[in-house]
Amino acid sequence: MSIIIKTENEIEKMRVAGKLASEVLEMIEPHVVPGVSTDELNTICHDYIVNIQGTIPAPLNYRGFPKSICTSINHTVCHGIPSDKKIKSGDIINVDITVIKDGYHGDTSKMFCVGEVSPHAKRLIKITQEAMYLGIKQVKHGATLGDIGEAIQHYAESNRYSVVREFCGHGIGKNFHEDPHVLHYGKAGEGEVLEAGMIITVEPMLNLGKRHTKVLADGWTAVTKDHSLSAQWEHTVLVTKNGYEILTLRQEEKDLA
Repeated sequence: MSIIIKTENEIEKMRVAGKLASEVLEMIEPHVVPGVSTDELNTICHDYIVNIQGTIPAPLNYRGFPKSICTSINHTVCHGIPSDKKIKSGDIINVDITVIKDGYHGDTSKMFCVGEVSPHAKRLIKITQEAMYLGIKQVKHGATLGDIGEAIQHYAESNRYSVVREFCGHGIGKNFHEDPHVLHYGKAGEGEVLEAGMIITVEPMLNLGKRHTKVLADGWTAVTKDHSLSAQWEHTVLVTKNGYEILTLRQEEKDLA
């Protein structure tokens, strides 16, 4: 699959899908509380996506994934499957949302603190979000994917965190995952050159300990090998002639982008 440059019509459809995905994260926030199960969060999101938004939850049955959202708790890096497991005070959790509207995907995720969370967990979450934005701010016509990767890696490692390498961002549009692969480490000036009209996700995963991960027997859930905490944030980003446009920006982030 080669990199797909979106038309103005496709970009507009991606704006709609991105906004809808962001609204699911805004909707679910009051429900992310101690004692709720991740399956309950999945049900609330599924009903909202299907019955309120009239969209399709992209993860459901994607390559066999059994749920409508991903919920990754504490040392789970990504692709956590919602279950009857209840979250408790002190947990951190990533909720990853992808919706399909009129055939186009909007993909985004956010970290939530459950009850009272330790200072070191809060710091990991904060630095990961800042690393994502530093990566996004490299995006413009003529920049390279290596510019994004180096910005994220340098900031993460200067704050004594490791960058997960087994999972990365990706192109997105009619397909959930398109070219190119967007690595969250690398060297400036290397890799694919960005062109106006490309749409990618930037979704760094940073670990409190070592970067190494393993996938559990369910074939999906990725965890840190050393059981250290992991955090991730994600946005869908359009490359423009003058810079970038975040298609999944939430109201609370207007001053950050």
